[in-house]
Amino acid sequence: MLHLKRFIFNPFSENTYIVYNDQKEAFLIDPGNIQDFETAELHDFIGKNQFNIKNILLTHAHIDHVLGLQWAYDTYQVPVLMSEGEKEILDMNPMNARKYGFFFKPFEGKIQYIQEGENLHLGDDTFEVLSVPGHSPDHLAFYSKAGKILVSGDVLFQGSIGRTDLYKGNFEQLLHSIRSKIFVLEDETSVHSGHGDTTSVGFEKHHNPFLK
Repeated sequence: MLHLKRFIFNPFSENTYIVYNDQKEAFLIDPGNIQDFETAELHDFIGKNQFNIKNILLTHAHIDHVLGLQWAYDTYQVPVLMSEGEKEILDMNPMNARKYGFFFKPFEGKIQYIQEGENLHLGDDTFEVLSVPGHSPDHLAFYSKAGKILVSGDVLFQGSIGRTDLYKGNFEQLLHSIRSKIFVLEDETSVHSGHGDTTSVGFEKHHNPFLK
C-alpha cells in the first residue's frame, strides 16, 4: 500500500513529497528544502521511519523544486530521475537564483533521464510516467493507478493551473496536457500538486475555472 507525506518548504511554499510503501521503500519527489530546519525536518522523518530512498524524482526543474536537490543526492546517493528536456532548466538555476538574490550551486550528481511510457517501481507498486508540458518544457507527472495517486507538480492545482509566463511555458500546451493526460484518469484520483492543497481529478474537471 502506498502512503504520501507532504512538506511545505522554502519561500515559494513548494510541496516536497515522500511516497512510500509498507516495506519502507520510498521516492523523494521535488526536494525544495533550503533552510536548515527544513532539511532537518525532512531528514528526521526519513531517518525515524527508516525509509530506503530508492530514487529522487523531479516533476520539473524550476528552482523552487530543486533547492534541496544537491543535499538529497549527497545524503542518499541515489540517481535523480527527470526528463531530459528539463536539464536546460536545471542548468539555468544558478542564474535564476541571482535574480532572487541568493546563490545556487550547479547540481553535481548522477541524473537518469526518464520519459512517458516508462514505469517506476516501488516494491510491488508502480508509477506511470506522464508527459505534461506547458508549465515547463518537459514536465512530468507520476501516476499510480492502483493507489489512485497523481503527483502532478505545477501542472494542475486546486482551482487553478500552473503559470505559463516562465521560460518555454505554453498556455495552450498546458491545457492540452491537463485534458489529455490528467482528466482521462479516474475522478477519484487524488492530485498532489507542487503548491497548495490536495485536490482530485473529478473536482477539477467540474470546478476548475480554467478548464470549463
